[in-house]
Parts: sequence; C-alpha cells; structure tokens
Amino acid sequence: MAETRSVVITGASRGLGFASASHLYKKGWRVVAAMRSVDSGMEKLRAAVGAAIDDPRLIGVPLDLTDSGSVTAAAKSIEEAVGAPYGLVHNAGISAAGMVEEAPMSLWERMFATNIFGPVALTKALLPSMRAAGTGRIVLISSAGGVRGMPSTAPYSAVKGALERWGEAMAGEVAPFGIGVTILVAGTYDTEIITDTGTTDNRDFSGPYAAHHSTMDRRGRLAMKYGAKSPDRFAAGLAKALDAKAPFVRRPVGPDARMLLVMNRLLPSAGLHTMIRSMMGIPRFGALGGTPAATMGAPDPRPHESEKNA
Repeated sequence: MAETRSVVITGASRGLGFASASHLYKKGWRVVAAMRSVDSGMEKLRAAVGAAIDDPRLIGVPLDLTDSGSVTAAAKSIEEAVGAPYGLVHNAGISAAGMVEEAPMSLWERMFATNIFGPVALTKALLPSMRAAGTGRIVLISSAGGVRGMPSTAPYSAVKGALERWGEAMAGEVAPFGIGVTILVAGTYDTEIITDTGTTDNRDFSGPYAAHHSTMDRRGRLAMKYGAKSPDRFAAGLAKALDAKAPFVRRPVGPDARMLLVMNRLLPSAGLHTMIRSMMGIPRFGALGGTPAATMGAPDPRPHESEKNA
C-alpha cells in the first residue's frame, strides 16, 4: 500500500486554505493545518470533514507568520508530527485596498512580514528534511496582482509579485533534490479576503482618489457578486497541482486568472495597462489635472490595523 502523503497548508482556518485542507483530507492526504487560531479553526475543520479529535490524518499546528518564534516552533511541530512533508502550501496572507498614497508604511511592513518573510522562514526551516527525503512540492498561491500590478492594491500586488519571483528562483535551486515548485495564480473566489471584513481598507472616498474609488468600488462589487467561484473549485485545482511532476509549474486556477495570463502574454505592457484602467473605470491619463483633487493634500491613511490573516 502506498504511504499516505502529508501536506502542510498555511491559513487553513478559512477561505481557500480551509477548502483545500478539507478536500485533501477527504482525498486521503495527511493534512497539517497551520493557523493562528488553532483551537477554533480545528474544531470547524474537524466538523466539516467528520474527523475525530485524535485523527492522525488531521493535525493542527499554531502558526503566526509575523512571529519568528512561532514559525520555528511550527516547523518543529510539523516535523515531529509527519517528518518531512511532501507538500508545503503557502496560502496564508492578508489583503488591503487603497492607493499608494493612502496605505501607511505600517501596512506595507505587515504585508511583507505575513506574505513573504514568514513563508520564506517556514520554507527555510522545512527544506533540510525535504531535501533529505528527496521528494516534495512547494506550492505558492499567487493572484492577479502577481501577474500585473493592480490599482488600489499596490502593497498586495507587490507581495504577490515578490512571491512569484521567489518561487521562480527557488525552483532552480531545489529541483536537483527532487523538490518541485508550483505557482498557482488564483482567480476570484468567494472568500472573506475579497470582502470588507476580510481586508484592510485604507481607501479615502473623499480624498484626491475619490474619482477612482467610486467607480472601482461599484464595478468590483459587481465582479465579486457575479464572478466569484466556490473555494471548493480552487481546492480541486490545488490537489492537481500537488501531483505535478515538472520541476517548475505556473498555472491559473479559475477562468478570470486564465484569461489574465493569456492577455499578459498577448498584449504589450502599455496595452494591458490601458485595458485594466478601462475595465476599472479609472479616469484617463491627465483627466484630473487642474481639478480640486489634484491640489488636495495627502489623504488620511486611516489605518485599520486589525489582523486578517488566518
């Protein structure tokens, strides 16, 4: 009988991470669910899959990606529980809305700590055992922002772009040891991260970017209402990604992500910029010159510093 493969999924208490942990458990994987709120998260996860509290195939591990001590302790717990994991899925992260002028530097710092520095530290801690095992796959969850910087989400786009470059570089380093890297470009899914309660909102609807926000907010809500897919569909895509054999894979999960990747290949950079600006309803180049908005002072960043990562 084939040995049960193990997979670590960060941010497994909600959204895509929760759906993926549930799906892979039902497919026979040994799932290590890493999350900040491990008690409540594991209770919800066990209820969703019908697992007993002592089920050896569903293991909860506390993890705060912004705390180096927590990352070190989580890596130790993972290796004690399953040895070298076959799969390491970096799903946890935070999102934010607001223009570059509106986003405080504290948000940029927290964004990189959660979405880049923490995942890199966890990977570094687990790679020695994965190298020794001679097999495994590291999956990085990207998004449209990793393909193309999106207006009003500059910090989020920046970390997703960094995530993709990290994955591309690492793939060349670990491939000789039998470890593959997959970047999954996720489309729009119905999770908290696309709602007002699941993101840090720094938008100033009365500031210099009001003309941007009013249209973008309306169009964005319509796109989420009619275009967001079930997280279960993403989970099925992740399961396929973990079975990949190529040393490096970058693929979309979702029709909108697939279309963006196609457009990114076919259109010149300036053309894609124009297309995105038009789709979002952003005023044309120079349209706000000489208006009251142009002479306003810096917008109030109004930081909402509540933690959103799971």
